[in-house]
Parts: sequence; C-alpha cells; structure tokens
Amino acid sequence: MINVWGRRSSSYVQATLWCLAELGLEFERIDAGLHHGVTNTPEYLAMNPSGQVPTLVDGSDPPLFESSAIIRYLASRYGSAPFWPDEIVARSQIDKWLDWANINVAAFFGNAVFWPLVRTPPAQINHAKIHRRLKRLNGALGIADGRLLQHDYLCGDAFTLADIQMGHCLYRYFDIDIPRPPFHGLESYFHRLAEREAYRQHVMVDYEELRVPK
Repeated sequence: MINVWGRRSSSYVQATLWCLAELGLEFERIDAGLHHGVTNTPEYLAMNPSGQVPTLVDGSDPPLFESSAIIRYLASRYGSAPFWPDEIVARSQIDKWLDWANINVAAFFGNAVFWPLVRTPPAQINHAKIHRRLKRLNGALGIADGRLLQHDYLCGDAFTLADIQMGHCLYRYFDIDIPRPPFHGLESYFHRLAEREAYRQHVMVDYEELRVPK
C-alpha cells in the first residue's frame, strides 16, 4: 500500500494525489501539517527531516519527500509513454518543463502571491509588492500560454507528468481575487484539466482553512 502524509489543502500534496489518481494507484492519505500536527513528531521527522508535506512511503521502500521527486518516482515506477516515456530524449523534454513549471510557476505563485494574500490580514497586504510579483509570474505564464495556444498540453498534445506540476496551482490562480491577463491558451488548458476526474477530486479543493483568521 502507498501511504501519503499531508493535508488535502496543500497544493504539493494535491499534485502527489493527482498523480497517484491519474496512474490508477490505490493509496491512503494521513492528515499532517498545519492544525493536523504530526510533522513535528520524531516519527515523522525520521521520514522527512524538513517537517513538511508531502511524504510518501510505497510499501517497504524508503520514504520519499519533495513533490517533484515523488511524482517522478511514481511515473517512473508505474507510468508509461506518453505520460512519462522510457526513452531518455523524450523523457528529458517533459522533465525540463516539469522543473520549469515548478520553479517559475507553482513555487513562485505559492510563495510570492498566494500565501501573502491568504495568510495576511487584508489591511496589511502589500498590494504594490503583490503587483510586482504578478508581473514576474505573468511573464512565465505568458510563456506557457504561448505553448498552450499551439498544443493541448504543456509538452504537446498528450497529457504528461509536466502537466501535474504546471496544473496543480492553476485552480487557485484562477480562483483568488487577482488581476489576470487574457491568457486564452492557459484558460482553455485549465478547463481541459478541470474535465479530468482526478483533477476535480484532488486539486479543486476548498482551501479556506489556509486563510488567516479575520
């Protein structure tokens, strides 16, 4: 059995669960992080010394942490082409966009835009700083939009592992109250992802528990 530690409201836990579901794998999720606790216990820190989520254990294999490493492992062990090809050149073309999406879109959006908006009291939000960060984010999203005007998915016309890392933050990007350029390719892409059962179940999840108490 595959076990995943992490709260449903964590975007990187969502990426892991989405990947598991797309691969048709059975798993058990254990609440951890924020008000669920667990992540500061000696038992958890022995698996994941950073004390963050997600952490995945597949049977008797050693624990895995860091979502990119987790989804690469899952795709390598249980996936196949075109989602995650065995052939090294084809795989590397997906892999480069996976890392690009994580660094330039998912991580930057989460740390620089989403968290400062939802975890800061409204009167204390630095909107000028958020605006500057959105300009940088939208530069990256513009690159993705250009590709998605030509293809259904980030790496072409097939759904791949790169779309897990690119797409898991888009529900929140389109849901929170921020100005957004008319990224028609990106919007169509998001709607295509939202047609996937695994995306609706594991990514389009309520995140009210993350908001700062009023």
